[in-house]
Amino acid sequence: MSDTFDAKSFLKSVTNQPGVYRMYDQAGEVIYVGKAKDLKKRLSSYFRVQVSSEKTRALVRNIQKIDVTVTHTETEALILEHNYIKQYLPKYNVLLRDDKSYPYIFLSGQHHPRLSVHRGAKKRKGEYFGPYPDSGAVRQSLHLLQKIFPIRQCEDSVYANRSRPCLMYQIGRCLGPCVKGLVSDDEYAEQVNYVRLFLQGKDQQVVHTLVEKMEAASAALAFEKAARYRDQIQALRRVLEQQFVSQESEDDLDVIGIAQDKGMACIHALFIRQGKVLGSRSYFPRMPAETDVTEVITSFISQFYFNQAEGRVIPSLILLGESLGEESDSLSAALTEVAGRKVTLRSQVRGYRARYLKLAQTNAQTALISKLNHKMTVHQRVTELRETLGLDSLSRMECFDISHTMGEKTVASCVVFNQEGPVKQEYRRFNITGITGGDDYAAMGQVLHRRYSKQLDPDKIPDIIFIDGGKGQLSRAHEVVSPLTSDWPKRPLLVGVAKGTTRKPGLETLLLVSGEEFSLPSDSPALHLIQHIRDESHDHAISGHRAQRGKVRKQSTLEGIEGIGPKRRQALLKYMGGLQELKRASKEEIEKVPGISRSLAEKIYDALQHG
Repeated sequence: MSDTFDAKSFLKSVTNQPGVYRMYDQAGEVIYVGKAKDLKKRLSSYFRVQVSSEKTRALVRNIQKIDVTVTHTETEALILEHNYIKQYLPKYNVLLRDDKSYPYIFLSGQHHPRLSVHRGAKKRKGEYFGPYPDSGAVRQSLHLLQKIFPIRQCEDSVYANRSRPCLMYQIGRCLGPCVKGLVSDDEYAEQVNYVRLFLQGKDQQVVHTLVEKMEAASAALAFEKAARYRDQIQALRRVLEQQFVSQESEDDLDVIGIAQDKGMACIHALFIRQGKVLGSRSYFPRMPAETDVTEVITSFISQFYFNQAEGRVIPSLILLGESLGEESDSLSAALTEVAGRKVTLRSQVRGYRARYLKLAQTNAQTALISKLNHKMTVHQRVTELRETLGLDSLSRMECFDISHTMGEKTVASCVVFNQEGPVKQEYRRFNITGITGGDDYAAMGQVLHRRYSKQLDPDKIPDIIFIDGGKGQLSRAHEVVSPLTSDWPKRPLLVGVAKGTTRKPGLETLLLVSGEEFSLPSDSPALHLIQHIRDESHDHAISGHRAQRGKVRKQSTLEGIEGIGPKRRQALLKYMGGLQELKRASKEEIEKVPGISRSLAEKIYDALQHG
């Protein structure tokens, strides 16, 4: 129990009403947020003489202050608890590390509607279908839809400014509503309605309608039209065979499976809309040791569904891999209030729903085993590297690499690893300027100075700085880093990673500033970790360099033309739908772009044809 916190006198003043409590440590940080139907009863349970949970004992030892907020209902308490957890991210709470919004398929409400990916608040006029687990699932669905229903997916600016149809029209993936006379409004609206029905899960209705249309066209001897309907029906049936569809239901439900082992938990969610599995996703919440399974699921549900800023749709039914007991009623009531309609939580189900639940549970178990194996492998690699280099501790590593083509557009990368592997949100790229093209030593000096000349958070001081290069690069790095790190609480170890003469993986030589050189066996876990770090930094630098180079080459042909500034360049690309379309355009078509005179159109045409 805490030495300075007087629990006895505090509990005398606590009410028996529902509410939320915040626990603070000595530094004034919120370390736990909880909610209760009866605040006095719940808070008293923390300060009993016998507390069975080690997690609770550790929490109580750190309490210096408790704040209480009374609410009218338990539902209000649940929502307030969620908001506080999101605000403070307390160390003793289960935290869902999921900060991204969920994507939807968006069918715009324009005269000729467009299909696209949508994230965030639903402010635009139109229809939203989803949510999908990730953007990959949305793009895959959009790609399939484009093969079956030729609805436009181009940007509105491209659609509004075209004078002739694009490649999508040529290959039969768009009806070309951008150009007058290619498709009637009724025909386009018909295809939009098919898309709408398909996304609502009414696949068979779409198939029946298309079959009727095909037979009618055939009877009217419009064989070309009948053939188009036949192709559409075949494409649709192929897609329906690939998708897992439950014929027994048109449910909207989420299925949540859970697995827990060795201090880790995995929650696997299946998203099912209109009996169709839109996709699934595994979550690995951050949780204190000895957290029970009920708390993990309860925390997941409240943090996942109450986050309305992400535009998440709460289904009418949520199936759970574990029973929540008394918590189930309060959670269900809170979700019902937030959704504005009845939301049910169930763990005992039969038939096809039981099969969904078994699938979610199996996926959770498989993902957890995979994650634990990966964690053990990474831990083993980090331990062996620490022992190989004789370090007392190894919690953070950074690696630098340089990329350019013949000295053009030099980009440096910095990647960060900790004891669990890559920390991708801390990766950085630096555009190198003011050096002679191809001078890698100068580039390395500049990136290291920019990275370490600023005051670093003590927790972000690396134990090792890897330099992708030989002796020259390492000595240049030492010259730059040494004076910058002289007053740091710890001095990073500089390690050069030189490729062998054949540049094959496994033949790397490690260099230290002392002049020592050594190689590790090709099956060494420590070497595998170094190779992983080095490859990540190399890939990160190359992708940054390619993006820079692509930008230059895309614009250079237009930038070199006298009289074409950024605004006119943008107008040209928007109006024509990209650089390739502009290159294919005639002088007359270029002249139609707002702000382009005949003489300027001729200049642009000549530059693009002979540039």
